[in-house]
Amino acid sequence: MLSICYASGDESGLSRKLTRHGVTGELSTFMFGQNKIDNVRVLRIAERLAAHKETVAVSESSAGGLISAALLSVPGASAYFLGGGVIYTRKSMGALLDLTPDKLDGLRSATEPMAALLAETVRGRLGADWGLAETGATGPSGNRYGDAAGHACLAVAGKRIASRTLETGSNDRVANMVAFANAALELLEEVLFRAE
Repeated sequence: MLSICYASGDESGLSRKLTRHGVTGELSTFMFGQNKIDNVRVLRIAERLAAHKETVAVSESSAGGLISAALLSVPGASAYFLGGGVIYTRKSMGALLDLTPDKLDGLRSATEPMAALLAETVRGRLGADWGLAETGATGPSGNRYGDAAGHACLAVAGKRIASRTLETGSNDRVANMVAFANAALELLEEVLFRAE
């Protein structure tokens, strides 16, 4: 087991230590390379939610928890973040969101209607002002519905609703996870600031 602790600004030293312990490639790139969450955007979202005393709940799939982790990275996140889940399968949709097969009739994953349903459902179940959802196919191959790797659908539910589809054109699983999280956060920011 490897425990990681480092001081801000010491990323190169930590990267060398990780390499000595065999941590290279995708994880190293994910932590220190181009695959980064837009923390400036996250801070704007956090400040906006806190200033308006509003809350958010998250349902994510292919982003694997990165959206929730980003929102929780800001000190004081408990003022606006009510909770989130990685809703990766139909089984988890039923168990965690009470989305039973009859409620999903005619819907499939990785579509804007599914993302909208997930956003509204997580918002309602947690009593949040806003719901944010992501569903997609990170790669390296597409999903069973025929969507290519790099396909994601995102939605926001609340005072305003919005959804969009992202196509990265990449089969890089880790890069797509980060891209999906950033795109979801971008959509949330757009909706929050339009809602005023």
